[in-house]
Amino acid sequence: MSQENSILMRLFGRPQGFMGRMGGSIMARTNRNAAAWVVELLDIQPNDSALEVGFGPGVGIQLLARLAPEGYIAGLDSSGEMVAQAIARNWTNVAIGRVDLRHGFVERLPFEDSRFDKALAINTLQVWPDVTAGLAEMRRTLKPGGKIAVAFTPYSGQVNRGLSEMLTLAGFVESRVVVAEPGFCTLAVKP
Repeated sequence: MSQENSILMRLFGRPQGFMGRMGGSIMARTNRNAAAWVVELLDIQPNDSALEVGFGPGVGIQLLARLAPEGYIAGLDSSGEMVAQAIARNWTNVAIGRVDLRHGFVERLPFEDSRFDKALAINTLQVWPDVTAGLAEMRRTLKPGGKIAVAFTPYSGQVNRGLSEMLTLAGFVESRVVVAEPGFCTLAVKP
């Protein structure tokens, strides 16, 4: 890995240390619009339970908790630095148990089967060690009829190609791509 890629990973991919704290601050500002857009596409309802994988500094978690005041919001991130920032940002809801933020890896989600109505991941697939296993785990934790959104912002460097097919291979149906100013998002449903 080049030095530039190593720095980018410590800032944004798997944030850690001072660079991770700085990366979290940048992501909180630059990803807010994309998070709001993806959350809107998922049509979050007041009683929904929702999961965000790779929640970063917790801006999306904050939006989910606001839209589902009677629901349950959970998240998993592979960066301990991001877990700390997200807990601080969402402390009130974490303290009362409405928001559950954990450190871990998407290939082993620590949540029971059919727990969530909605699930999302923004700018994270490119750092998952095993995308197929991660999508299968997200599918496992969704209720039948549950919706998934996988999105990327323009600066993520990802291309809008193949994601719909990956979701279909992972067992999702009704896959469709939405493109807008914040980026592109592939939506699908667990049958």
